[in-house]
Amino acid sequence: MSTAKKAFSKKVPSGRAGLWKAGRPLLARLDFELTERCNNNCIHCSVNLPAGDEEARRRELAAAEIKNILGEAASLGCLSVRFTGGEPLLRDDFEEIYIAARNLGLRVRIFTNATLLTPELAALLKKIPPLGKMEVSVYGMSAESALAVTGNPDSHEALRRGLALLLSHGVPFEVKGAVLPPTKDELDRFEAWTRDLPGMTALPSCAMLFDLRSRRDQAAKNDEIRRLRMEPQEYIQLESRRGEGQKAELRAFVARFAGPGGDRLFPCLVDTASVDAYGHFQVCLSLRHPDTVYDLKKGSLRNAIEEFLPKVREMRTANPAYLKRCGRCFLKALCLQCPAKSWAEHGTLDTPVEYFCRITHAQAVSIGVLDEGEKAWTLTDWQARVAERAASWKNGSGAKPEGSEECEGERIWKAR
Repeated sequence: MSTAKKAFSKKVPSGRAGLWKAGRPLLARLDFELTERCNNNCIHCSVNLPAGDEEARRRELAAAEIKNILGEAASLGCLSVRFTGGEPLLRDDFEEIYIAARNLGLRVRIFTNATLLTPELAALLKKIPPLGKMEVSVYGMSAESALAVTGNPDSHEALRRGLALLLSHGVPFEVKGAVLPPTKDELDRFEAWTRDLPGMTALPSCAMLFDLRSRRDQAAKNDEIRRLRMEPQEYIQLESRRGEGQKAELRAFVARFAGPGGDRLFPCLVDTASVDAYGHFQVCLSLRHPDTVYDLKKGSLRNAIEEFLPKVREMRTANPAYLKRCGRCFLKALCLQCPAKSWAEHGTLDTPVEYFCRITHAQAVSIGVLDEGEKAWTLTDWQARVAERAASWKNGSGAKPEGSEECEGERIWKAR
């Protein structure tokens, strides 16, 4: 009996017919929502259904259907897949799906709360590495704060067990958090704790600007999420914890990407896409507007990418409110406003979301792009404004973080 290890990837010529078009894959990365169900019930979550929701379970794609979609994605040049949910480890057939993805040579990332990890799954991840770090949500540094966020009395201890399994098996992972009323006072402790984790090369990302439910299915839950949202000045104060380097990077970003978006709704679409738990192709998992969803049970992934996606990419808006504000705003690249946000908030693709507008303007004031009270869409000479302010940043007015010879923003400017 051969003892040779099975390879879970293989080399192919990059120019192989049908793999990449014009030097690029038709689909570089696929986000796959394996289930909307979750064993936690986090107060800020925009997607979860109860773990025992049998109707949702019956509607979910079977493992064979998921494997077929993954196979088609690989044939289109897809290089990686990100499994998410809900909680993807709730699926009894997760290991089967994971092995199928790795058999296709796909790099796999797993978004999880890690509470359902078992010794068997940890051993599998060690034997067949995902090639991408697992991303683990950590909501609370104590049992009390974790319960307040997740609604699950066992979530804190189960998370500790899951992380211990990943560490003992040498499975790479990184953690992320969320700034919520129960966790806000733990932020320093959380960041200090992550410094001792082997997979963390920087401070953890923390969600602070929470999306409403993308299926627009629970008005009461949306009201709860709105109450969790912080005011712009509190957000700016928390962002400032990262020092002047954070401001420098934002300034460099604005200097490079400033410009109004006009009537185009989807400047973001490139070579990534998503599939939800029920077989719907989406431009991103947060956008479930019927005009932007393609049913893979009635067509192929190739057709979705080659025929359907280009039509979505060319969508334009005639909404006067959008054109007057977002269409003229030179901070469009900095703003979180997008069709997915409009859909969750208003049930449209092109209604401005006031909350994200306020956040963006507060950021712009904090880094010196705008003056207090200015609205970015009213500046007809925004190019001159950006050039003028950028020149002052280059001349040393706060762009260089203390203790650093050269900040990221300055390096970007020198490369222009």
